[in-house]
Amino acid sequence: MARGPSLNLSIAEKRYATNAAPVLAGIDLTIAPGSVTAILGPSGIGKSTLLRMIAGLDTQFSGSIQIDGQSPIDAPPPGFVFQDPRLLPWLTVLDNIRTAGQGVDTATALSALERTGLTSAAKLYPRQLSGGMQRRASLARALAMSSGLLILDEPFVSLDRALVGEMQDLVAEIIAADQPTTLLVTHMPEDAARLADRVLILAGQPAKVVADIHLPSPVIFRDRKDITGHLRTIEGAIGFRTRPEI
Repeated sequence: MARGPSLNLSIAEKRYATNAAPVLAGIDLTIAPGSVTAILGPSGIGKSTLLRMIAGLDTQFSGSIQIDGQSPIDAPPPGFVFQDPRLLPWLTVLDNIRTAGQGVDTATALSALERTGLTSAAKLYPRQLSGGMQRRASLARALAMSSGLLILDEPFVSLDRALVGEMQDLVAEIIAADQPTTLLVTHMPEDAARLADRVLILAGQPAKVVADIHLPSPVIFRDRKDITGHLRTIEGAIGFRTRPEI
C-alpha cells in the first residue's frame, strides 16, 4: 500500500432525503498524510455515512471532499474494510482479493494474503473460514488496493477479545510499515487508544465534531497493555469511564 494522501473535508450538510433533517453538518477537517484518525460517536450518528462519503460511495451531500486535491470519485479507490467482510461466497479467498477494485494481479493478492497470515487459506471459500479469518481476508483485500487510503468501519466488531487484540496488532503493524492515511470508525474507545493518533468525537443532531483529540506516540510503540492514559483522555471527552480488561 502506498503512503497515504491528505484529506480536506468541508461538509455543509448531509441529508438522507431532500426533505429529511440533516444527519451531518458543519464538518471542516484537514487530515494529514499517514495519520490514523479514529471516529467515535453513538450508534446511528452518521459515522459510517461519513466514511462512505470519503470513499466516494455516497455523493449526495452539500460541500466538498478532497483527497490529495481530487474528489473521491476521481481519486484512486481506497482500501475499505466494511463492518461485514462482504466476501463473495462463490470465489476463493485469493480470487476475492484479485477482484478488489478494478482487479489486482496475483502477486499483489498473494502478498496481501501473506501479510495477513492467510497464505494457507488462498484456495478456501469464505464459508470455510472462521470469523477472524474472514476479517483478515477483508483486510487483505483492502491492502491489495494500494491506494494509500485505508478505511476501517468497525473492523473488530463481533470478534472475541483475544481476536480483537490480534487484529489490532496486525493493523498496527500495517500502519507502521505502509503509513497509509487511516480512518477508523469504532464504538470502542480501546480501539482508538490503541491505534489512533487523532480521535474525533461526533455528537448532536445534526452530528458535528464536538471533540478533536491528538494522542502522542507512534502507534507501533503503543502497547495494547499500556493504553490507560490515552483511554482516560478519550473517555473524558465522551463523558464516561471504563477500563479494558487486559
